[in-house]
Amino acid sequence: MREVEVSRFVQATPATVERVLTPTTVVESEGSFTVRDVTETDDGTLVTAGARGLELTLRFEERPNGLHYTQAGSAGPFDAMTTDLTVEAENEGSRVTARSAVSLGLPLPALTDRLATWKRRGELNRLLDALAEAAT
Repeated sequence: MREVEVSRFVQATPATVERVLTPTTVVESEGSFTVRDVTETDDGTLVTAGARGLELTLRFEERPNGLHYTQAGSAGPFDAMTTDLTVEAENEGSRVTARSAVSLGLPLPALTDRLATWKRRGELNRLLDALAEAAT
């Protein structure tokens, strides 16, 4: 698995940022998939999303300072994917950090997983851009 991390200062309190940080807004803001279904369970929130004939389920769990989510099951573009979104107070605003680890499970992982993290970085940057706009 390869890891990617992006961070952004948001001119809004952590409470304001956390109000707009929902599983649905995360998936929609990343820009690669459309939300098709949301199911609340005892273990968290399951979001079914899809695009261009591909469907996956993401399992979201609330954490004290953000969200944690993973690709649930074997259907989806990744062999494994996990992401942590954290929100911390900073200079009368918030520092939002997204850390993700991905693996495609394909031959030549040095190349294929590098491409997956490059795409993932773009998704996480779109997420943080949208979050910054929505929270201010």
